[in-house]
Amino acid sequence: MKVHEIRLFKEPAKSFILYHEEKPFSPWHHHPEYELVFIKKGKGKRMVGDHIDRFEENDLVFVGSDIPHEWLCDQEYYRGEDQFLGEGIVVQFSHDFLGDKFFEIPENKPLKNFLSDSSRGFEIYGQCKGQIISLMYGMLNMNDTEQLYTLFSIFKLLSATDELNPLASPAFLETFRLNSNSPMQKALQFILQNFQKQMQISDLLQITNMSYTTFYNTFKYTYRMPFKSYLMNVRIGYACRLLMDATQDISEIAYESGFENLSNFNRQFKKIKGETPSRFQEQNMVVRH
Repeated sequence: MKVHEIRLFKEPAKSFILYHEEKPFSPWHHHPEYELVFIKKGKGKRMVGDHIDRFEENDLVFVGSDIPHEWLCDQEYYRGEDQFLGEGIVVQFSHDFLGDKFFEIPENKPLKNFLSDSSRGFEIYGQCKGQIISLMYGMLNMNDTEQLYTLFSIFKLLSATDELNPLASPAFLETFRLNSNSPMQKALQFILQNFQKQMQISDLLQITNMSYTTFYNTFKYTYRMPFKSYLMNVRIGYACRLLMDATQDISEIAYESGFENLSNFNRQFKKIKGETPSRFQEQNMVVRH
């Protein structure tokens, strides 16, 4: 499944994007802007990074910068080639849309922390969800200035709430986000670029110029799991997306995801996902339009 960069049009006279989506939602894609997505009508499968789940109407998710994501509605929301029954409201903004210093001022520390933590994506629930949905509804009928100040109200809610479910695993990052020259970033980039091949920890020691003990401890501290567990999560996350596409059989998916044999793939998949690959595919297979 190729990840595309899809950008919404921003009017030259506006600093951020408010978009009323009434066409089929964008396929698996990413963009550098932060995004708040409210599904007004629709249900189906939602993918944010390596997190795959069902969504229904009133789904509210905050997507961090450059996380691949997709909302795919069930077939009942498509009527022929031209009619789509789903509907959403999207707010997008870049990190510097209010200038270089806005998120750096002391009063904005809670909001800055929220944006930093949003690298995994958040499902928003509870009272905060209801309040934000109400504000997003209202923004559609506001002028530009009113929309901006309403966005500030949304920022206030996001900076204070704990009604958040993180989505993508800490192990999931796409290579296009890696622009640091730190040893752990180099290691992660190597893993994500080569996870389909057989790799040894010795490869990572050479890249990072670290001893085994230093690398093992640093990697586990940085990414909250050992190297082998991280690699296995990346492989299984990739396999999940292939299983949902259902264009290959399970043995082909196992080998393409970096496993040398089907039995190990089945064992590791069940360990991480709690079910067999065939059961996962049966429950999550999608029909593309």
